[in-house]
Amino acid sequence: MILDLRRFGKALVIDLDNGYSLLIHLRMTGQLIWWDEDDVTSDGGVRASFAGGHPSENFVSELPNRQTRVILHLTNGTLFFNDQRKFGFIKILPTGEVEKDAFVKKLAPEPWAMTADELFMRLTKHKNSTVKSVILDQSVVCGLGNIYADESLWRAGIHPERKAGEVSLDETEKLLFAMRRVMEESIEAGGSTIRNYVKADGTRGNYLDIFAKVYGREGKACARCGETLLKIKVGGRGTRFCPKCQRKSGKMKDSNLTRLETDGSKKTKVGDCLEKMEVGVCLEKVGAGDKND
Repeated sequence: MILDLRRFGKALVIDLDNGYSLLIHLRMTGQLIWWDEDDVTSDGGVRASFAGGHPSENFVSELPNRQTRVILHLTNGTLFFNDQRKFGFIKILPTGEVEKDAFVKKLAPEPWAMTADELFMRLTKHKNSTVKSVILDQSVVCGLGNIYADESLWRAGIHPERKAGEVSLDETEKLLFAMRRVMEESIEAGGSTIRNYVKADGTRGNYLDIFAKVYGREGKACARCGETLLKIKVGGRGTRFCPKCQRKSGKMKDSNLTRLETDGSKKTKVGDCLEKMEVGVCLEKVGAGDKND
């Protein structure tokens, strides 16, 4: 029996009643797919009832398929772990050992659990690296992926290629608030749909349609100043930014920056729950479902 659902950054933990837990990370293309035994197609075949993560386009039609890595048979259905590129993982650990796992131990606090001073100190430890590469490092700040890194830097008015050591404390504070706001908006919108991302209820996340200001908008006008947005590579990752709002040297005037909430007390909301399942599995948003570029 499943007792509890927990999350560490982008990792999901399912606590079982036998003293063990499943530590799951979807990475780039992993997905959890739930099939309810009572949910059948017109031809008698079982269809996917819920899905979360990064599925292939045909994930609802044939399971298991060549992307299926793990199958969990539960009391009223089946949970499939699919992963096209095999970067994701499922570990079986004693529940008391989960937080001692090497992967979990190296994770930094999430933006909501971090102060601007703490983030500033973490940035200065990587002073010669680009700020985007640093904030993507889960040992520096936990939960940001490629999309939300670009969006956060745009909101804070920081060029993604600037050295982390050049970012001032004032800019770090704006960046931290931007991270919180971007991730909160994404969770509320159900994640970001890029090619093959869907939410836990099978619908597609619409963060990019509603809130995204730079990601996927290269060649279009900046929503803040009207300059044409550009796309470059930073640390091997596709990166979108505004060359006017986000300068490599110097910084924008505070009046030009998007004003962000300064309340750091808000925590990540629990994502969509699979309430149909007797076992109570809940596919919580893992890092807001960010698709790596």
